[in-house]
Parts: sequence; C-alpha cells; structure tokens
Amino acid sequence: MPLAHEAQPSVWAEPFPGANYVRQTLAVAEADIRKLIHDPVELFTRMVQPVLWLLIFGQVFNRTRAIPTGGISYLDFMAPGILAQSVVFGAIFYGISLIWERDLGIVQKFLVSPAPRSTLVLGRAISSTARSLFQMLFVYILSYLLHIQLRFGVVALAGVVLAVMLGSAIFSTFSLIVACIVKSRERFMGIGQVLTMPLFFASNAIYPLSLMPSWLRLVSKVNPLSYQVDALRTLMIVGSSTSFGLGKDFLMLFVAFGLLVTVATKLYPSIVT
Repeated sequence: MPLAHEAQPSVWAEPFPGANYVRQTLAVAEADIRKLIHDPVELFTRMVQPVLWLLIFGQVFNRTRAIPTGGISYLDFMAPGILAQSVVFGAIFYGISLIWERDLGIVQKFLVSPAPRSTLVLGRAISSTARSLFQMLFVYILSYLLHIQLRFGVVALAGVVLAVMLGSAIFSTFSLIVACIVKSRERFMGIGQVLTMPLFFASNAIYPLSLMPSWLRLVSKVNPLSYQVDALRTLMIVGSSTSFGLGKDFLMLFVAFGLLVTVATKLYPSIVT
C-alpha cells in the first residue's frame, strides 16, 4: 500500500520532451489559422497575381524565346518562380497583423503568458504556411491548365510542399522583424512595398542566373528566394536541372529560417514599447 506522502505521477507530465513547447507553438498557429478560415477573402485576392504573370507575361515571353531556359519552355521555367513570388508577396505583409494585434492589446496578453517567446514566432511562421499551401494548389491547377510539364511523383510533391512552407516561414518571420522595428502600419506598408520587388527581381524567379550581371548574381546568392525557386523548379518541372543542388537549397533555407527566428524572438517584446 503506497504511503500517503509519496509523490503521485503528475497528470501534466509531458508525453515526450518538448511536448509543452510544441503544444504552445501549435496553439499560436491555430489561433492565426482560425482567423484565415473566418475571413478567406485574402486567399482569393492573392489568385490574381499568378494569373496575370502566367497568362500575360509568361505567354508573351514564351513566344519570343529570348531568354535561355536550358531546354524547357519559358512558361515551364517561370511557373515555379511565380509560385515562389506569390508565397513571398503574401508572407511579406504578414507582420502587419502583429501591429493590429498590438493595437488591440492581444500581443500584450501573449507576452505576459509563460510561453517562450520563440513559440510566438514559430506559431506565426507555421500559420503563414496555410496561405502558401493554398497558393501552391492554385498555381498547380493553373499550370496544369496551361500544359506546363509538371512532376506529380510523391517525393517531388513532398519536396515542393516543404520548399513552399519554408519560403513562407522565412518571409513571414522576416516580416515580423520589420513590424517590430517600424511599429507603425503606415511605415510597414511603405517598407513592404519597397522590399518585395527587389527580393523578386534579385532572384532567379523569371530569368536564369547566367543572364545577371556579376554584382546581381552575388546578391541573388544571398537571397533566400533564389534557393526556394531553384528547389521548386527542380522538383516541379520535368526536364529542369538545379543551379545550386537540392541539398544546398534546403540547407540555405533552413539556415535562413533559423537565423530569422532567433532575431525575431529577441525583437518580439519590443513591438509593445
């Protein structure tokens, strides 16, 4: 018969190390995803951009054959870049929701909770991937209708999903850092507009690295978008080849995400000051 003073097993014991951390992270992500489900209008407005790029810009340049694309059509070459673009353009303005929540007092409640600050950052990064996966599905459907030569193997699709999620997590976390620094909706919108186009054009999204001047090629090699596009193009398109190597693509994406999460975790409390 056990003694009365013997400690009983805690009902709150973690089923595995780090379970509480995972649960807190997923709770933050779930709260953001619920907002998206209740107001999905943004998902549909984001469809316009890939349609314009693929149906107009892509079709015109596909006819000119002015850009060397390594044995695949320009439309095939461009489709992964437009998928990456739609992910970036959606994620880069993600930080404005943090400013809105700060103004409503929601962020302050999160900050006084016992949850580690990194769970707040990682939870938002995870929730941003819900938008990006919807955009991925739409670009795949549009690409199929345009007879773009897509790969549909299980491994290829899993790699595309991973690349899309990593890209969304990277640029949404970068957006949180910008929000923590500028702290104003007006300034954030202005800076977001300034950042998106240089990120896009200083990458291999719509033209190969070989066409870039040497200084732009150097910039593109420190741009995470270049590695995301390279991974997407290799995994999505039949007959395409990698510029950096898939291993390096994913390594650079994980490194960029880790660095940005570290910075965002440090800056996150400053949003309320």
